Amino acid sequence: METITSRTNPLCTHLRKLAASVSYRRKSGEFLCDSPKLLEEALLWGGELHTVVCTEKAPLPPIPAGVRLVQVPGDVMKSISPAETPQGVLAVCGMPDRTLPDRLEGRRYMVLDGVQDPGNVGTILRTADAFHADGVLLVNACADLYNPKTVRATMGAVFRCPVWSCGVEALRELLAASGLPLYGAALRADTVDARTVDYSRCAIAIGSEGKGLSPEVLAACGQTVLIPMSERCESLNAAIAASVLLWEAARND
Repeated sequence: METITSRTNPLCTHLRKLAASVSYRRKSGEFLCDSPKLLEEALLWGGELHTVVCTEKAPLPPIPAGVRLVQVPGDVMKSISPAETPQGVLAVCGMPDRTLPDRLEGRRYMVLDGVQDPGNVGTILRTADAFHADGVLLVNACADLYNPKTVRATMGAVFRCPVWSCGVEALRELLAASGLPLYGAALRADTVDARTVDYSRCAIAIGSEGKGLSPEVLAACGQTVLIPMSERCESLNAAIAASVLLWEAARND
């Protein structure tokens, strides 16, 4: 195990940049996991683990040979961790290849349209994984999947559930090639109760809380669905709406 005591060490600079910059993460092909839980999930589900940084008393699982292992004092950990209260363990993982496939072979997918809150994106990915969705597609400037806040909110689902980013036209072509209808959570003349829809094989689109589905994604929807709720409430949080629809889709499997 190496020991680093300086906050200006190149590795420390690298970790801070991974936490702060989307472009730097993409250029380096790496992202940061900032908890023992995420390290365990990376090891359990075959994440491409490059580096582990820990404080002296932090318990570690067995780390595979070839992974760089570094110990730092508490003040250095605080300077490099994106968390307000560091948990004593950071892990650097390689980004998997997520080239958009020619066809989606699974049964059910979630489409996120302009969902910009990292916590919502991460929570939806976690929920999609819990309810056996086969993947998530991000369109229209969603929060970066590898933002530390997004990764933290996934609770390890980032290593289990495939995620792709694409444009709306590419989404339309992919769903058509895959024979997948797109259902949108939105109000339109054809909107039906979400409890009456056949979710046996489909994609479900959720928009941002502020704007809902974009006109382009809405136009791609063959059907729109409504979650019944109190008349006093206008809408649900994006992650909650996605959770309700994913549960409704999964309960008849």
